[in-house]
Amino acid sequence: MRSYRRVLANPAVRTALVLGMLVRTPFFALGVVLTVHVVQTLGRSYAQAGLLVGVVTVCTALSGPWRGRLVDRLGLRRAILPSLLIVGTCWAIAPFTGYPGLVLLAGAAGAMEIPIFGIVRQAVLAGATEDERRSALALDSVTVEMSYMVGPILGVAAIGIFPTSWVLLGVQSLHVLGGVLLWLVDLPLRSDDETTPPVPRREWLRGPFLALCVGAAVSTVLLAGTELTVVAAMRGFGDQRWLGLTMAIWGLGSLLGGLTYGAIHRPVSTYLLLAGLGLVTYPLIFATGPVTLTALAFVSGFFCAPTLTAGVDELSRVVPEGGRGEALGWQGGAMTAGTSLGAAFAGIAIDTVGVHGAFAVAATAGLVVGSVLYLVTRPHTQADSPDSRRSGTAASVSVGEAHGEDRGGPLV
Repeated sequence: MRSYRRVLANPAVRTALVLGMLVRTPFFALGVVLTVHVVQTLGRSYAQAGLLVGVVTVCTALSGPWRGRLVDRLGLRRAILPSLLIVGTCWAIAPFTGYPGLVLLAGAAGAMEIPIFGIVRQAVLAGATEDERRSALALDSVTVEMSYMVGPILGVAAIGIFPTSWVLLGVQSLHVLGGVLLWLVDLPLRSDDETTPPVPRREWLRGPFLALCVGAAVSTVLLAGTELTVVAAMRGFGDQRWLGLTMAIWGLGSLLGGLTYGAIHRPVSTYLLLAGLGLVTYPLIFATGPVTLTALAFVSGFFCAPTLTAGVDELSRVVPEGGRGEALGWQGGAMTAGTSLGAAFAGIAIDTVGVHGAFAVAATAGLVVGSVLYLVTRPHTQADSPDSRRSGTAASVSVGEAHGEDRGGPLV
């Protein structure tokens, strides 16, 4: 725990982690609240609810790169002020409109979404020293897991007490207030001085970064596919009442894995971790009931957070500080796309080859792609290893030297 005590003693990192959890919790509550609002209050179908959530997801994913680029160019306050105004206005009206108006306003809000995941991660990278970086990112992944578990629970609890339109308004108001809090605190987004110029995209949008985006997409293909297949497996066992507990224990395994990864003293390739995630997903094929499925999910979860954390860690070494806002936006968009594709492919696999086959398909995707990316990128990784550069630098392309390769970032 020495690594984590040192990180939590760092005021800049501690502030970023606390703010990150506060801002992300209402964000994770939105999906379930939107679904219930569309079905229960507007009297629409689950398909229409899914379409709405899909529109918000796609618009949010597409907004990530250009919103992150604005953060790189303008700084936190100037970049998110338009988001606060537009998102706040859209969600003040959307809960009280019909379905077409809700889709339009929710999509517009998604297109101007506050890039909270990128901002928090950049602030963590900026505040942490080179030795603290991995542990700090692991703690950030833990706060994401906690927000992911708490947000939907609070949303469902509120729906049981208040009308869904007011719950939707409250959730999004808290989200905007979190953005206002980020604006007021004005987290440091650069490790040294704030005059570091933005880095041209052509200097880092190259093979190593593109490989990281592919790895990030495949990791969420695997995770989303596994999640949907676990749901189908529980239905097949006739024990859906265990589903919430199984998901929580799967998340606990991820949380413990993230903490373990952050405590080690040398980096592990995100592609090796992705291959390992695929490998430990295979045993889910042999689940014979809710107990064995839950136990095997816990083991597979142990590789979830480390895989995603390692991806951000490696991005910070491939992309120089002046381009990380946009780079994190691209990586986040790749993960969102992977989530959508993973759910779609898992659904097809479940219908065609059954639950066991769907687990095998998801596991194979992670194992094969992770292994291939590791073999393809290994020469570059060795050439650009942190040991080959002075402490406190970002492993980047030639522009890193031109701009002094200052460490850190301008967050999930």
